[in-house]
Amino acid sequence: MKQSKKKEILNTNLIEKYYPNLHAHLDYPKEMIYEHFLNNAILHPNYIAYEYFGREVTYQRFVQQIAECAKALKGLGAMENEVITICTPNMPEAIIMFYAINMIGAIANIIHPLSSENEILEFLKISNSTRIITIDISVEKIVHILPETRLSDIIVCSASDNMKFDKKFLYWLSKGRKMHLPACDNIIMWNEFIAKGYDYQDEYVAKKNPQDPAVILYSGGTSGKPKGILLSNLNFNALAMQANEIVMPKPKEIILCIMPIFHGFGLGVCLHTTLSVGMKCILIPSFNHKKFKNLIKKYHPNFIVGVPTLFEGLLSSKFKEGELACITNIISGGDTLSPDLKRRIDAFLKKYGSKAQVRVGYGLTESTAATCLTTTTELREHCIGIPFPDMECKIVKIGTHEEVKPNVDGEICFSGPTVMLGYVNETKETMQTLRRHKDKKLWLHTGDIGYKDEEGMVFFQQRLKRMIISSGYNIYPSYIESVLDKHPAVNFSTVIGIPHPYKVEVAKAFIVLNDGYKPNNETLDSIKEYCAKNIAKYSLPYEYEFRESIPKTKIGKIAFSELEMEEKKKKLDN
Repeated sequence: MKQSKKKEILNTNLIEKYYPNLHAHLDYPKEMIYEHFLNNAILHPNYIAYEYFGREVTYQRFVQQIAECAKALKGLGAMENEVITICTPNMPEAIIMFYAINMIGAIANIIHPLSSENEILEFLKISNSTRIITIDISVEKIVHILPETRLSDIIVCSASDNMKFDKKFLYWLSKGRKMHLPACDNIIMWNEFIAKGYDYQDEYVAKKNPQDPAVILYSGGTSGKPKGILLSNLNFNALAMQANEIVMPKPKEIILCIMPIFHGFGLGVCLHTTLSVGMKCILIPSFNHKKFKNLIKKYHPNFIVGVPTLFEGLLSSKFKEGELACITNIISGGDTLSPDLKRRIDAFLKKYGSKAQVRVGYGLTESTAATCLTTTTELREHCIGIPFPDMECKIVKIGTHEEVKPNVDGEICFSGPTVMLGYVNETKETMQTLRRHKDKKLWLHTGDIGYKDEEGMVFFQQRLKRMIISSGYNIYPSYIESVLDKHPAVNFSTVIGIPHPYKVEVAKAFIVLNDGYKPNNETLDSIKEYCAKNIAKYSLPYEYEFRESIPKTKIGKIAFSELEMEEKKKKLDN
């Protein structure tokens, strides 16, 4: 039997074992993103598609809003294959625009609204974008860089546009009246923009192929310069179908959409996947962990999906007995969830009435956000679960295409229908990441280290870029962090590699202490002694630094590159 056939059977057997009633292989319709959504939305016309500050919108009305927006885009002169940028938080205009852009056959370029002027300019140049929708707080930055772009229209919306009157009034009193837009002929307000489509009579619905480009998202930039990731209609629809097959959400169930639309996890999993099954999405444009408790009490969500730092916020909230019983699914992805944090979250959920345990998801934006998920029964440390239907996972010897044996570390690779088309204008980077193996399949080299056990379960060990090679030894920062985080004084830790004159690199630990502990020699000695008992001598941190906080990216991931830049600057200053 050929090796690829063995893999296919292995993954099929895993799915059949843990999900006996589900399909290991799916039939993907030849649809665009908006078609996949629409074909499901018409089954639930009166269900609530989304809620935004108390205003509920049914699937029937949501479909109408998308069509109105698509006509308005055509009324402005938008064309097929044109790149249109969305620069907003999670708000109705953003998801309406996302599906409308797809409906007219254009490409959605989605960026963070709090990006700097230079970052926005870079994203617009990478994508060759010609129009943008943005929230009013970001307009001034865009107007400043306008002469250096190809933008013809700046569509502006306010956070209050889709609020109920009372909420809109309160917003105006607190923030809106302070907002003054710069003078610019290219600006068009959202309501004026929508009016452009009222008299549009020509065809506005495009017909594209599943493999055609549909979306550009950006890598997180945790350890390097962000890259534009080009994703297709099939990528998003396959993700939605695979995730719904594994998680089995039900129509009318409620999800808190905290993860932002400009993140693959937020757009692909929290929005397109859930909207494709008739769920109710609570749009949260700005998340404050101090108000996490209020969101749960108000909306009684069944699903909470987020990055580990989000769940740290949950643990700092106080609930009454049974108040978390509404939560049936809680999924962590986007960054490494330490075993200790997982244990604390599971205990917290149980204490307040939820039967859910954290399930760990794994994926990259390059694979449309998700490729693996732990099962409801096999919740082992460092396990990232079973590949989704039609997703194959291979562990190869680092720097090669050679597959390693079970329980041996190597680079994690994936092949399947959610793998990206490539990086925008980055041919070399694309060729390094997407590689054709001997089996003739295209494999995504993730840059992550892990292994598979004999059964085929996948385990994540370490990001390849984070691996420290010190005097020839491989040091895994994530392992050091898992040890540090178990010390009673340590609230959170991050480890990076720093230059060393003869060892090449050594580990440095950055530590945020728990309340009640002081950053003094006594605490440091206790941590060092604990590490010496639990970590091999060659892997021990060479330096320790206490911090009040660890720098994070805009979506809450650890900004390793920032810490590395700090260390380089210190070295130059010395």
